[in-house]
Amino acid sequence: MKRGLSFLLLLSLSLFVFEAITLSNASLNIDGLPPRGGVGLIPNFYRRFTRCPQAETLVNTIVRIKVQNDSTVPAKLLRLHYHDCFVRGCEASILLDTTNTTNPAEKAAFPNLTLGGFDVIDDIKEEVEKECQGIVSCADILALAARDAVSIPFGTPLWEVPTGRRDGNISLASDVTGNLPSPFSDYSTLQQLFDKKNLTVDDLVALSGAHTIGVAHCGAFSKRLYNFTGKGDMDPSLNATYAETLKKECPNPANPATVVVMDPARVTAFDTSYFSILEQHRGLFQSDAALLTNTNSAAAVNRMKFGNNFLSQFRTSMQKMGAIEVLTRTDGEIRTNCHVVNPPKN
Repeated sequence: MKRGLSFLLLLSLSLFVFEAITLSNASLNIDGLPPRGGVGLIPNFYRRFTRCPQAETLVNTIVRIKVQNDSTVPAKLLRLHYHDCFVRGCEASILLDTTNTTNPAEKAAFPNLTLGGFDVIDDIKEEVEKECQGIVSCADILALAARDAVSIPFGTPLWEVPTGRRDGNISLASDVTGNLPSPFSDYSTLQQLFDKKNLTVDDLVALSGAHTIGVAHCGAFSKRLYNFTGKGDMDPSLNATYAETLKKECPNPANPATVVVMDPARVTAFDTSYFSILEQHRGLFQSDAALLTNTNSAAAVNRMKFGNNFLSQFRTSMQKMGAIEVLTRTDGEIRTNCHVVNPPKN
């Protein structure tokens, strides 16, 4: 770690000295877990129920340094969290490496091959383990890091992240199909996949709004430019001027390494411009354009381009997404290394 990181970590830890000393064991059950009445996730879990009150500050400190050095980190972490939660729930299965080539892990599935941000989670986990060994889950680190990275320009957290998630020990590439929405999805497919996770049309539109930051590889949308129906045609719903711009950046056949920004209006700003360009038929993915093909989702697109409607709904939707099929209490485990499950206990 860099010297600056070590200094900031020391500074962050010092803020919690008094709280760590005065933390009362009275709030703990005999097993050190939250009362059973508090089923699920709990705000400030690590302060209230563990001896790692500095956990969230450690995550935030490292995320800030990472974002300062690389402006692409927020989009990477947000996408990583999204891909994790939609497959087996928010239990960090996306972080596991393949150990059996006949049953590859989630990250080996085609939609996950372009994911990034794993190194950020690794660095956070390394520092957290130094301070609080075996206490903070990879799943919570991922959820907190995604929130903190996106929230930096706002100076305050955009959404609350209740914690207490535990890590799963199963990760299969075969689980990705049928759970993770695709950039090629039509509205019916999107609606079904979101409904499967108890997410509404408003959640679908708000979470799609995350496309206001980040980049996409040409292969994720080039079919719209060159072979939409298999006859060498272009998607008629795509703005023609925008399509010509995209063709210059992604000639046919597309270089798989080439990327373009998802929001041509404001590249790194987390704002409502996505919804405005969508109504101009300049949404990059087929799944973006699909939001205009349904009356309810199109109305939500129009609503979220104004004022704080988007941020308000995004806050709600991220909290709902972050609670999908979570493991808590004694389910799952707290991985020592986010890439592998813990070895069996003797």
